[in-house]
Amino acid sequence: MEKQRRQFIQKAGVLAATTTLAPQILLPFSKKQNKKLGVALVGLGYYSTDLLAPALQRTKNCELKGIVTGSPEKIPIWKSKYGIEDKNIYNYQNFDDIANNRDIDVVYVVLPPSMHAEYTIRAAKAGKHVWCEKPMAPSVAECEAMIKACKDNKVKLAIGYRCQHDPNIQAYMKVGKEKPFGKVKMVTSAAGYFDGRTNHWKQSKEMGGGAMGDMGVYALQGARLATGEEPISVLARASTTRPEIYHEVEETMMFLLEFPSGALASCHTSFGIRMNHLHVNYEKGWLKMEPHSSYNGNNGSMSNGEIINFSIPSQQAKQMDEDAQAIMDGTDLIVPGEEGLRDIRVVEAIYKSAAQNCEVKL
Repeated sequence: MEKQRRQFIQKAGVLAATTTLAPQILLPFSKKQNKKLGVALVGLGYYSTDLLAPALQRTKNCELKGIVTGSPEKIPIWKSKYGIEDKNIYNYQNFDDIANNRDIDVVYVVLPPSMHAEYTIRAAKAGKHVWCEKPMAPSVAECEAMIKACKDNKVKLAIGYRCQHDPNIQAYMKVGKEKPFGKVKMVTSAAGYFDGRTNHWKQSKEMGGGAMGDMGVYALQGARLATGEEPISVLARASTTRPEIYHEVEETMMFLLEFPSGALASCHTSFGIRMNHLHVNYEKGWLKMEPHSSYNGNNGSMSNGEIINFSIPSQQAKQMDEDAQAIMDGTDLIVPGEEGLRDIRVVEAIYKSAAQNCEVKL
């Protein structure tokens, strides 16, 4: 895994700087310019290649203008497919030069979690707004440093929780706030899939792997968003059925949450079990979502007969458009860095509970 990590970062050295940019003064974005925000994707793995780049073609407020990669062989493909100019192509060594590029307004960090803090902070210091994939970072300390760097440099930080931009998820959040069925009594939330890979960063502790930080935040968010509260205690247990693969990180995590109102949540996440559902029991009714965190097609029903089934062509396009609009308008983001931090505080407590086999108060 150490070799894999070094290759991921050091391979960037193979790519020479594609151009030398003349220093220039960057002006803050203004709506009066009537232009889209230029986005640079940092990391060209599956999520950038198969989801974010295509979604950017469907947005109205932003466009794909740049890439940051340590894989030179990918550059001709991206140039041909998206018309990216040489001056907007960077590697991990010359990344900081992006500060001089007026084509780039936003840097979207799509790297293993262990690298999120470094590139978020570097992007902020370069004067660029930051969109960072979830999980925000492996630790609370890193999340706090990311938030501080963006505030200090007067740029916005959004976390890539696409689901909170989905009207289906917003529908059950609304039920939690307006309480038409009374208080939440019990939540069951699960998010997982079977991962057959054996040497991926998700199986590396050093790179921020493990089911809890990846799929686990969807199960955690299901409980947090359904109750509209933050948990006050956790009790967790980690396990694996494939110790030859998951010997550094957990394959499966089960955790119980208690909330201030007395609501309880039973949550499950895994890289070995396919599951994607949310069930909320209220004082006078229930709500079910299955799936509740897929890329599209989230839907559900309620005990009063109401169906939750809003159509959404692309969560990622909606997410990026709404985040771009907030930047242009100077308004609040739907999912700011503070929201990512709230999750990681709980994630840290879950790992502590699993390691010590005891309840942990928050």
